[in-house]
Amino acid sequence: MNPKTKKILIISSIFAVIFFSSIFTVDQTQQVLILQFGEPIRVIKTPGIKFKMPLMQNAVFFDKRIIDLSIAEQEVIASDQKRLIINAFAKYKIIDPLKFYTTVGSSYGLGGKLSGILDSSLRQVIGEVTLSELLTENRGDVMKKIKDVVSESSEIFGIEVVDVRVMRADLPKENSDAIYARMQTEREKEAREIRANGAEEAQKIRAEADKQKTIILAEAKKNSDLTRGQGEAQSTKIYADAYGRDPEFFDFYRSMNAYSESFKNPEKTKMIVSPDGQFFKYFGGQTQNN
Repeated sequence: MNPKTKKILIISSIFAVIFFSSIFTVDQTQQVLILQFGEPIRVIKTPGIKFKMPLMQNAVFFDKRIIDLSIAEQEVIASDQKRLIINAFAKYKIIDPLKFYTTVGSSYGLGGKLSGILDSSLRQVIGEVTLSELLTENRGDVMKKIKDVVSESSEIFGIEVVDVRVMRADLPKENSDAIYARMQTEREKEAREIRANGAEEAQKIRAEADKQKTIILAEAKKNSDLTRGQGEAQSTKIYADAYGRDPEFFDFYRSMNAYSESFKNPEKTKMIVSPDGQFFKYFGGQTQNN
C-alpha cells in the first residue's frame, strides 16, 4: 500500500469515527439533554436521528414515560392517635430534563429526595385525618391532598407527580391484637344482648299464649256450662212435660231406669232394703217370694 492510499484510509477512518460519534438516535420514549464540557446547552424531546459535536458534547438520556417510586414501610399517626403502618408509592414523569439534571442528576438521586418528600407529606396529611376517614370513601380525597402536597414540593426537580397511592394501611400487631380482642368483646356483648332480648320476647310470647289459652279455656268452659245448662233445662222441661202428661207412667219409667242401673252387675250388687219399700213397688207380689 502506497503512502497516499494509507493516508486516505487513515483520514477516512477518522472522519468515520467522528461521524458516528456525532450521531445518535432518540427513541419516542426518551428525551435527551446535550452537555458540552459538562454544561447543559440544549434539550431534545422529539424522537429521531440527532447530531452532536463529537468529543465536545455528550448526550444524557431520560425516560419520558411514567416512573414508579415505592417508599419503605413506615409508621404514621392519624389525628385520632391511631398508629398505622403505611406502604405507599408515587408515579411521576420528567417534564424538564435540564432542571432534573441540575437538581438530582438521575433517577437514583431523585429517589432519596422524593421518598423524603412523600414520607413527610404522608405524615402531614394523614396526621390531619382519622383512621375511619382513611378507610372510607374519603380515602380518595386524602390521596389527592397527599399528591398535591408532594407535587408542590417536588416541582423544583423538574418532574410532574402523576399519582400517589397507599398500597396498604395496617395497624401495628399489638394494636391489631387489642382491636381484635375489643371487637370480640363487643360481639360477645351484642350476642348476649340479642339472646337476652330473644329470651324476653319469648317470655312475652309464652305469657301471651298462656293468657290466650286461659281465655280460650274459660270461654270454652263458659260455653259448655251454658250449653249443658240449656240442655239440662230442656231435659228438665221435657221430663216435667212428660210427668205432667202421665205421672204414673213417668214414675214407672224412672223406676225401670233405676232397676237397670242398680242390677247391671248382679254378682256384685247387694241391696239390703225392706221388700215392701217404695223402691220395689212395681215388683208387686214377687218381692214377697224372693
